Amino acid sequence: MITFDNILPVLTKIFLAFKDEIATMSPVLVNRDLNGRIRLIIDEKWEDSGHQKATLTLITTKIFQELGAHAYPPEQSLLFEPDCQGFLEREFSFPLEGISDVFVLDRLAVEGNWSHISPLSSSAPRTVFFSIKGGVGRSTALAATAWALAEQGKTVLVLDLDLESPGLSSALLPKDRRPLFGITDWLVEDLVNNGDTVLQNMVAQSALSHNGEILVVPAHGINPGEYIAKLGRVWMPKMDSKGKRESWAERLRRLLDTLENLWQPDVILIDSRAGIDEVASACITGLSASTILLFALDGDQTWEGYRMLFRHWHKTNVVRDIRERLQIVGAMIPEVGSFDYFESLREQAWNLFSEELYDEVPAGEIAENTLWSYDQADESAPHYPWIVNWHGSFAVLQSIHGRLQHIDPEKVENIFGHLITGIKLSIDSDGASL
Repeated sequence: MITFDNILPVLTKIFLAFKDEIATMSPVLVNRDLNGRIRLIIDEKWEDSGHQKATLTLITTKIFQELGAHAYPPEQSLLFEPDCQGFLEREFSFPLEGISDVFVLDRLAVEGNWSHISPLSSSAPRTVFFSIKGGVGRSTALAATAWALAEQGKTVLVLDLDLESPGLSSALLPKDRRPLFGITDWLVEDLVNNGDTVLQNMVAQSALSHNGEILVVPAHGINPGEYIAKLGRVWMPKMDSKGKRESWAERLRRLLDTLENLWQPDVILIDSRAGIDEVASACITGLSASTILLFALDGDQTWEGYRMLFRHWHKTNVVRDIRERLQIVGAMIPEVGSFDYFESLREQAWNLFSEELYDEVPAGEIAENTLWSYDQADESAPHYPWIVNWHGSFAVLQSIHGRLQHIDPEKVENIFGHLITGIKLSIDSDGASL
């Protein structure tokens, strides 16, 4: 039985059998459409070439025989482009494993793209707080980190991009300080070239810090208005007067760049939506973050979720562009049995990274500078968890504003200190490299 997961392995086998012939027609593009059906895109100069056309007929016939419902009939399976190389350069693609002349164009029904990794920002360091599942204290940890960095005199710009479950702004801002508008308002207004009307009224300063500043950009303003209706439009791409298309993730990056230019923060903290969806993909791969925190509970759901994501990066050939930005965070380490829990968490994280991300080091050899690999006990390794301890007083996000106003800083240090130290070091490292 052939299913979606069989498509790429079957294509690899078929194209390997025709590897020499395919090399003469490079590049060959595999278009996997929204329904998961395969067509080939070929440069039009081969349309009337007898030998190459015969080879293509053999290949498309074989694809149809092997893939069945996931392929078009041979007479419908070839699309000819006048400039196939230019088409390849304009569209996102990834090479078919083991074949340098064949590239896959994956058409997706959503704007999320986990395979397009934006280059690092050259200005303020950007850190994303992400988790596969919710309820791990991610937003609470971000609020505490913002407070600690501001206490050191830094100007911290915080974005609440958990658009479908907003709440971070309530942790950092009392109601009387919340701005008129938020990120959803700008994304909707920008579609009709009206974004500038809300830009100056979507950032509010938190009163939590007395040394630096915490500038909060909420998901919505003080009056959410028609939030559900607006949320259904934020994912829309934008077309300019010349017909150029800008995806919603590109619009979001433009917003962040604009806010950074306006407010000149020292550091930017981004609260991402949990799970593998459009918002998360934009936050992790599209906003030029230098540090991506992967919050983890020690359970199968966590490790299986991250493994799927890592394997996708391998499949689409971008894993080397993203892996050095990642850092595991041990979320909500329990008070009882904390040592054993941490040891298990570290072991599972190391298994994941060593199997999916680290370069393989031959037995008996030491990793050289050209290899990206770490020992399980290496505290500088990205798999080695930065700790956030469990504490009941910080279990409810809505209470953070009051807690951070009155709590002993030593308590913040005891709960979030390891995480905050790690973030400070990464920020200092990023700043030194700019």
